[in-house]
Amino acid sequence: MNAAQAIAEYIVHQRCLGKRFHWDDWLLTAFGNSVGSIPLCEIGPDMVRHFLDRKGTSEGTVRKKYGILDRFFRFAVARHLLKASPMPQNIRKLGPSSFARYIYSNAELKQLLAAVPLACGPHSKIDGHTLRTFLLLLYGAGLRRGEALHLKLSDVDEPQSLIHVRGAKFFKSRIVPLDASVNTVLQEYLTKRRKHNSRDLDSPLFCKRSGEPLTGSAIARAFRRLRAIAGIRRDGGSRRQPRLHDLRHSAAVHRVTSWYRQGADLNDLLPKLATYLGHKDLSGTQRYLTMTPELLAEASLRFEAFARRSDHD
Repeated sequence: MNAAQAIAEYIVHQRCLGKRFHWDDWLLTAFGNSVGSIPLCEIGPDMVRHFLDRKGTSEGTVRKKYGILDRFFRFAVARHLLKASPMPQNIRKLGPSSFARYIYSNAELKQLLAAVPLACGPHSKIDGHTLRTFLLLLYGAGLRRGEALHLKLSDVDEPQSLIHVRGAKFFKSRIVPLDASVNTVLQEYLTKRRKHNSRDLDSPLFCKRSGEPLTGSAIARAFRRLRAIAGIRRDGGSRRQPRLHDLRHSAAVHRVTSWYRQGADLNDLLPKLATYLGHKDLSGTQRYLTMTPELLAEASLRFEAFARRSDHD
């Protein structure tokens, strides 16, 4: 069996597990093209090293490529397609990942929304009410960017204040209730949208000025422009700057911080938050809960109160 055949088998296997596998598919196909049609057993560490560590490749990209290829070759060994993995051990030394999710403060969220008109000038492909509603839906409903981009008009239930998220990550669907403020913003957006774009229920919820469906690249460019105008950045290069997806992380952290302050039962509420966010289990939600100073302070207060009660028992 050659590399391309083994890669195809691996991709089918992963998609049967419910994974979309777009990035991995692309990278593994590129690797297959790199090594050519040679038998899988003839792929050696030098070939893998050449693909991993090409000149100019960032450490983050090397790390991602290494992980994807390592999982592929482990699969090949488990399926007895190979006796041993050819993954090299002496590529560029990779330290622990330095990436950290960014949690927007309430003040920064207001800065982003205030900068929307400037970011959506007459030459922008996205108008202001579209960008503003998109951002508020990511934060207010905890949606992933791709989930919001794939919404159709038929997915919005205005009377019930619900959104139907269909075929999301792991091909799961869920119903997301909206609070009154987010639902009001969405209704205002829909009123404006229907005046200028198709009312067909199968048409996309979010469109460009041209009426074409809003794309991931267009919203990413608009957000980078917005973030620059709002003056929100952190130390490090462009790869470390706050992302659109961090709105979802921020929503989760802010919600848990609020629950701490209310003295709510997190054992009961965290599984519900995981369901709301569309996670398979609590582990996915736990990765979102970056310990901000506010969350750490509230957790410390909760622990101190618990300790005082224990001392009196």
